[in-house]
Amino acid sequence: MTPYPGPQQGWFGRNWKWFVPAGCLTLLIMCGAFVAGILGIVEASLKSSDAYRLALAKAQSDPRVAAKLGQPVQPGWFMSGNIGVSGGSGDADISIPISGPNGKGTIYVVAKKIAGEWQFETLQVGVENQPGRIDLLPARR
Repeated sequence: MTPYPGPQQGWFGRNWKWFVPAGCLTLLIMCGAFVAGILGIVEASLKSSDAYRLALAKAQSDPRVAAKLGQPVQPGWFMSGNIGVSGGSGDADISIPISGPNGKGTIYVVAKKIAGEWQFETLQVGVENQPGRIDLLPARR
């Protein structure tokens, strides 16, 4: 007489050793993709603003910045700060990482949008490992 083999294990009982780690890894990847997607959307919206584009254009066309960083001057990732616009008015306080063949730097921007035009209060470039900042605004009287 053969002994009774006992109850059969279900699918999970036979496969849990690979299913649990794979499930956890999938959840981690999905959370990471969600966070990366949110950061990408925020970064894209900041980079599409007029304040960002005007500040970057001024830094890229300034010969003093080109002398320090080299050409071409390219924007980096993970800018910080905030931009708020409501109709024809708004505020911007942002830091834009930039780099060139000779080094890295940051554009510091404080601006107000009044009657549909951005007016810069601060527009400076700080170059890594160098004292002082390059002021990109015309001399004020």
